[in-house]
Amino acid sequence: MTRAGASDRTDNAGAAGEDGTHRRRNDHGEHGEHGEHDADDRCSAHAATGRHGYSKDKDAHLKRLRRIEGQVRGLQRMVDEDVYCIDVLTQVSASTKALQSFALQLLEEHLRHCVAHAAQEGGAEMDDKVEEATAAIARLLRT
Repeated sequence: MTRAGASDRTDNAGAAGEDGTHRRRNDHGEHGEHGEHDADDRCSAHAATGRHGYSKDKDAHLKRLRRIEGQVRGLQRMVDEDVYCIDVLTQVSASTKALQSFALQLLEEHLRHCVAHAAQEGGAEMDDKVEEATAAIARLLRT
């Protein structure tokens, strides 16, 4: 079941529809609203602790994301004000690096929390978490 404007990608990454709602393919390849599944369905560490790997530093993460959002808004202003191309590209590079740095920190926390918990559990869950983390790393490398 897909909505108009949804990404037709076949991976399990989130996609934004025309209305900006983020959606994620479920295990059956169908799109659902982001958050439609309980986090417990995807992460036994969350089910056991009630927290995601990033939860302990959530305030710092939100502060960092607001700073990055400010950088992107600065890009909009630069274009609106007809700033020299190279100066805009320099700011694009800084914004991109800031997002990549945030992604790496989030990935590390995921590995230490969710993947480590799955490794302690063993079995299919461990294999699933390693596969999921590997796919996330591959997506990061493509950017």
